Amino acid sequence: MLLAPMKYKDFTWPHNPRTYTIQYQRSMADHKVPFGRYHLQDLGPARRIMKGEGEFVGPDAYDTFKALAAVFYSDGPGLLIHPVWQAANVYFVELSLAQEPRPGYVRYTFTFWESYDDYIPCAREVTAAASPASSAPASAAGPSRAQAVYYTVVSGDTLWAIARRQGITLTQLIAWNPQIKNPNLIHPGEKVRVR
Repeated sequence: MLLAPMKYKDFTWPHNPRTYTIQYQRSMADHKVPFGRYHLQDLGPARRIMKGEGEFVGPDAYDTFKALAAVFYSDGPGLLIHPVWQAANVYFVELSLAQEPRPGYVRYTFTFWESYDDYIPCAREVTAAASPASSAPASAAGPSRAQAVYYTVVSGDTLWAIARRQGITLTQLIAWNPQIKNPNLIHPGEKVRVR
């Protein structure tokens, strides 16, 4: 199975990292009960930590690493698109060169922290919504409203998974749905334009 390349902001990995892990955390508090044991209080999910390691090989290996380092230094969070996991809004918090210098070979490690925006796993079905007929031709940005197809979000959906199943890019899906202000937060029952 051929997987799509991993992307973060404007950097696309030439080949996917060798390992990739996600650590899920939940904040808990324990309170001593007088003359009793204790009471646990669930404070909710904490950030997810995404780590991995990989290699860049070939004559431009160090240039590729420098390009990734330049992205590390850019401010603010960005959209991390992984070939298997859902897209996530993350901060790039660590990048390490993990070996002695060798010509044409760079082994590196990385860490991303995600801000919590309601984790929603993966998804299901598409329905065509009835829309008023229009005689306007299709625009360069997408089909006319008469040809528009809408998907009804179900529990567990992400925009990344919907775009992948529909064979369109996440960028195109976001452009067709300007009503979605946070691409990492969609709700069951919401209509998402997919065509």
